[in-house]
Amino acid sequence: MHDIKAIRDNPAAFDAGLKRRGLAPQSSSLLAVDEERRTLLQSLQDAQSRRNDLSKQVGEAMKSGDKAKAESIKTEVAALKDTITKGEDSERTLTQKLTDLLAIIPNLPLDDVPDGADEHGNVEVRRWGAKPAFNYDPKQHFELGEKLGQMDFEVAARMSGARFVVMKKQLARLERAIAQLMLDIQTEKNGYTEHFVPFMVNDSAMYGTGQLPKFGEDLFKTTDGRWLIPTAEVSLTNTVRESILDEATLPLRLTAYTPCFRAEAGAAGRDTRGMIRQHQFSKVELVSITTPDQSREELERMTGCAESILQALGLHYRVMRLCTGDMGFGSRMTYDLEVWLPGQNAFREISSCSVCGDFQARRMDARYKPADGKGTRFVHTLNGSGLAVGRTLVAVLENYQNPDCSITIPEALRPYMGGKERITA
Repeated sequence: MHDIKAIRDNPAAFDAGLKRRGLAPQSSSLLAVDEERRTLLQSLQDAQSRRNDLSKQVGEAMKSGDKAKAESIKTEVAALKDTITKGEDSERTLTQKLTDLLAIIPNLPLDDVPDGADEHGNVEVRRWGAKPAFNYDPKQHFELGEKLGQMDFEVAARMSGARFVVMKKQLARLERAIAQLMLDIQTEKNGYTEHFVPFMVNDSAMYGTGQLPKFGEDLFKTTDGRWLIPTAEVSLTNTVRESILDEATLPLRLTAYTPCFRAEAGAAGRDTRGMIRQHQFSKVELVSITTPDQSREELERMTGCAESILQALGLHYRVMRLCTGDMGFGSRMTYDLEVWLPGQNAFREISSCSVCGDFQARRMDARYKPADGKGTRFVHTLNGSGLAVGRTLVAVLENYQNPDCSITIPEALRPYMGGKERITA
């Protein structure tokens, strides 16, 4: 959510930020509603002040015995009361109109975000590791999983439809092992506090992190009006909604391993085979709550924490700084981690780490009390995948495959796999 006062103070900067996002100027229409609302508020204050003065005059007239004057004043007071009531209704309508307009406008990019219309404008920041060498054409993960007899899309489709999978035996255990490794690294080495959070949330929670009202079609909704979380970012970030935190407690670093549910409404025809894009998948999410002066540095730290998982697994990856046209709705800057998939002969996203500034905090009314004790300020929020578990499993299968379709288990995962070194049919 944007600060209307900031737009009022510098409309040109606001429109320039929207232009970088590929959007038309909107400050004029927003400020027109804001000006109408502020004018009405001033008239309401004047009417209330006049009403208060007249109420005092009624008492004075009654004391002096001038009942006619008192009745005349009472008539004017009653008329003012009616005017104020109607004006308050109009003010609430205008305030909601302004809120609704602001709620669908994306966050503004930081200055060092590259300009671009789509993923082709993203900039590579660094690479880690090397591509594995194969003396044969490496298979894709779904080919390997089916050859092993432990990954079944047909059975899943019969019970749930497309974009679901059933895994069993060692592949099911591998999914669990990957999640356990991620949680252990993020909590024991990287300082995140593990949470168990709701997988269903209300409208306010989805609104607070920016999924609503703009992206309802990408979500699953229950018959009683709750939403299945698309990521634990929603639940974790909302733990501080309507709170005032002490500056000394920041930054907060939170993590959770949860299922995630996405309708993938805009993904028709994309990644229809395999586990890359599913309606249900698991993820270890990272969330940070910081002060404004900490948030930019915290983004670099969070990205490094996500990278540490890929490094522990020995997976080749690159870090991309997303351009203005490819960033998410609530982000001011985003780094994508893209892991190398030999079966696809391509890099694919496995994590996005974003700083949102106070964009989500304003929607949630999440604040902190500065150490100097002067008032309260909105916190800054960050979120990132640490990592997407299913896509990490895909990367392990494709990078550690053998000619007979068996999978060598990375050393970091072997303690979680009962010491097993290889997955075979």
